Amino acid sequence: MTTLIEAQNLVRLYPGVRAVDGISFRVESGQCFGLLGPNGAGKTTTLEMLEGIQTPTSGHVRFKGQPLGRDYREVVGIQFQATALQDFQTVEESLAMFASLYRRTAEREELIRLCHLADILDRDTRKLSGGQRQRLLLAIALVNAPELVFLDEPTTGLDPQARRNFWGLIEQVRRRGTTVLLTTHYMEEAERLCDRVAIVDQGRIIAEGRPEELVREHFPSRIIRLPDSAWPADRPLPPDALERNGEIEFHAEEVTPMLAELERIGADLSGLRVATPNLEDLFLKLTGHALRT
Repeated sequence: MTTLIEAQNLVRLYPGVRAVDGISFRVESGQCFGLLGPNGAGKTTTLEMLEGIQTPTSGHVRFKGQPLGRDYREVVGIQFQATALQDFQTVEESLAMFASLYRRTAEREELIRLCHLADILDRDTRKLSGGQRQRLLLAIALVNAPELVFLDEPTTGLDPQARRNFWGLIEQVRRRGTTVLLTTHYMEEAERLCDRVAIVDQGRIIAEGRPEELVREHFPSRIIRLPDSAWPADRPLPPDALERNGEIEFHAEEVTPMLAELERIGADLSGLRVATPNLEDLFLKLTGHALRT
């Protein structure tokens, strides 16, 4: 695959704050690349440098191997965390206004079909539901038929059904060949959509790779969880057990021998849960705090 955009040792300093501290990664053409991390980790600042909105204190951004040029914004699309739409405009008028800003535009009817806007074209943008508004903002990000689209926490605040519907839209965008660079708080979102992820904390990438490979690298095949009240009061916990959120967590390659050992010790297994490790477990292990903080 061909590298479409690359971050090279990006640093962004504010007075008293090192918001981004030497971040490097590359996104291949056609990929969905995800930046994961809690609020304040440096995700949005990194994204804004890649978008050309902020200038790095040091380091470089390369698009197709070249520095960002004057025409860069003609070939990328951006869906910000928050976008103010013009009051007293309909959805159709809003699309037309943003399309007028570009030399090249996507085919109007195809864009409307892709983002499921046909039924709301005449609606005032102030009267859109959360999901409808996000679909319009995605259409605006795609209005110039970009090669690369940036999505900054696009499903934050949506209900679960609207979020899943939006994931389907992103998957359709990818099938058209558009490269996607996504920031998100949601582990399930990253696992479903992203070919590769980078986990960011305190301005640095602490892990990068394919989601399933990262999880396998850091965890055995299963996690066994018990309520902390299920452990015998007269027995100390094994050194490799973790106590978190009212539960005791054990990692095991083989479940049956671990269950037999817990039963022998006298643990109450009635509230036992067996889970497959995921990105949220990985984030907790690497940073000590949840994705959504």
